[in-house]
Amino acid sequence: MDHLDSSRLSRPEGADLVRLFAGGHASTPASLPQREPRHEPTAPPIRRGSMVPVPWLGFWGGLKSAWAARTARAAGDAPAGGAAPTAGPAPWERAAARRRRALLWLIGGSAVLAAVLMARTQPMVDHPVVRVAQVLLFTLLFAWVSAGFFTALMGFWVQLRGDRHALSLAVARHQPLGPEARTAVIMPICNEQVDTVFAGLRATYESVANTGASRLFDFYVLSDTSDPAVRAAERVAWSQLRDSLGDGARVFYRWRQRRTRRKAGNVADFCRRWGRNYRYMVVLDADSVMTGDCIVTLAKLMEANPRAGIIQTAPQACGLDTVHARAQQFAGRTTGRLFTTGMQYWQLGESHYWGHNAIIRIEPFMKHCALAPLAGTGGLSGDILSHDFVEAALMRRAGYHTWLVPELAGSYEQQPPNLLEELKRDRRWCQGNLQNARLIAEPGLHRVHRAMLATGAMAYASAPLWLASVLLGAGVWMWSGRSVAELPATVDVELAALWVATLTMLLLPRALGVLSLLLRGEHVGYGGRLALVKGAVLEAMLSTLLAPVRMVAHSLFVIVALTGLKLDWKSPPREAEAVRWREAASGFGAVAGAVLALVAVTLVVAPIAVLWLIPLALPLLLAIPLTVLNSRVGFGRGVRARGLLVTPEEVSTPAVLRRAWALLGDSEAARAQATQPVAQRSIPWGGELLVAH
Repeated sequence: MDHLDSSRLSRPEGADLVRLFAGGHASTPASLPQREPRHEPTAPPIRRGSMVPVPWLGFWGGLKSAWAARTARAAGDAPAGGAAPTAGPAPWERAAARRRRALLWLIGGSAVLAAVLMARTQPMVDHPVVRVAQVLLFTLLFAWVSAGFFTALMGFWVQLRGDRHALSLAVARHQPLGPEARTAVIMPICNEQVDTVFAGLRATYESVANTGASRLFDFYVLSDTSDPAVRAAERVAWSQLRDSLGDGARVFYRWRQRRTRRKAGNVADFCRRWGRNYRYMVVLDADSVMTGDCIVTLAKLMEANPRAGIIQTAPQACGLDTVHARAQQFAGRTTGRLFTTGMQYWQLGESHYWGHNAIIRIEPFMKHCALAPLAGTGGLSGDILSHDFVEAALMRRAGYHTWLVPELAGSYEQQPPNLLEELKRDRRWCQGNLQNARLIAEPGLHRVHRAMLATGAMAYASAPLWLASVLLGAGVWMWSGRSVAELPATVDVELAALWVATLTMLLLPRALGVLSLLLRGEHVGYGGRLALVKGAVLEAMLSTLLAPVRMVAHSLFVIVALTGLKLDWKSPPREAEAVRWREAASGFGAVAGAVLALVAVTLVVAPIAVLWLIPLALPLLLAIPLTVLNSRVGFGRGVRARGLLVTPEEVSTPAVLRRAWALLGDSEAARAQATQPVAQRSIPWGGELLVAH
């Protein structure tokens, strides 16, 4: 996604979950360089271009427009196929249509079966509305889970068998790059860790130079930083970078005084100033690192596919050493790759854009992807927050395709180092995705991108639905006045079948992710077969424990977004920072107390209903110690020392990440390792360690 500007750098202290998750902080450099920057232009001459946003019709306006268009076609006032005839669908479009129909049938069939079993296993109560509501909720949520399950299943199939309709990397690697394929590599930043930003940028720049194609690539640091000290450090770091790279280096810096529309506005400002100079732009986040081969291949893919508007890589998370970050990095490399490959299987040329580590065709982006604010007041109005999904939808509406290339290596990013930082990030994503749901009915959007906007909102709206389902289930048992022993034997079998089906859909993707790595012989990059399996089990346990915590937090975020409470949008820290007991208690203490009271009341009123609450209540009661312990770097290193939660970047560190470590060599950790053998050194990336061999 994206990070947006903020006016405060301090970490907030809160008495409840809302206040704790509302803030964040940006790290200032440990020591500011003393040399003054040279006084010279930091960017090339401006060549103005136009990027004009078109006002949104909104949900109801879009429905009215669709009805008017349908009525006009029925009356013969407009051709059924649109204003102008178009060529027939491409082979990949026909394949995508077949695949999506199959997906819908699989989801629908699974949901119907789950609904029947749920209705038969629930006890009859005096309030049938409650019972019907629970069955409907469970059916909707089972359909949501099954969509993910079948996506992972298809990802497993593609990883083993390939997909002839996907973009071909083999063809792209032989695609020549002419002088007209000029590309800007842009890095929007806002109150970031300066040393880390410029180390990653330089490592990426040098990797591009090593490909021999650097003449086609210009690099831009686009700053929205509000803190004067950090801004001064950015200017000095840029000047030093230019000096070290030599006079021919094409690395530019721009600080935006009028910081409007956050990251989307930052990128649009670049396009208006210099977009006409380039055919493509590669968008990076402040924590992005990419190999030169990856960036050049993206440009070649664009050249080989003239109707491609956006090509998105699948960034690999790496670089942090807390247990929480390790689990996320490991899951992204095992299970996450299945979901990414599966999404590409269903979507093909109508895929996701995640806002960074992707290449964009600038001319149609400037013409069609400017973002107007949403009309109205409240949390779901104003500037578009999660801009990436919307930009992908607008690019497809303009007739260009968006592709995901999960098999393209060399794209890296970082995950939040602890649960609190993850939830702060999720809070801003939640509001942005719910806001995007207002655009589902906009005229001309492809149905796949309408579905993406809906599923993006459902990713967070599902949390309060799950919570309501659990509480309704407990209520059904309380009102029924029955015990498990009173259920007929046939219901026991059906109830077991329902639980087995649900657990299978939740757990099998993890098993398939491990199996895929084993079958393809990639287990070596995870410490070996046994270490891979043990790591998967440990990650699954951690994910299971934290799932109820995330569910309750996301439920709160949905309420905050819908009620229009103020959202402080801040960049997540790019380095690990242990959570203090006081911070964790401030965030989860009230929730744990409420859960404890709920369990106590339930034990008195209807002890049997506690069976429904235990899976939710126990992790919430343990949320404070889990958050603190999983944020400790020492525990993360202990897990690594036992060969668990290892990723390929640690077994064989890519050269671009090793270079980023070398550029951070002034840090205390790097100096302490300077005398160690190379095979034992670690890479401090974003403040933590990455073992290099």
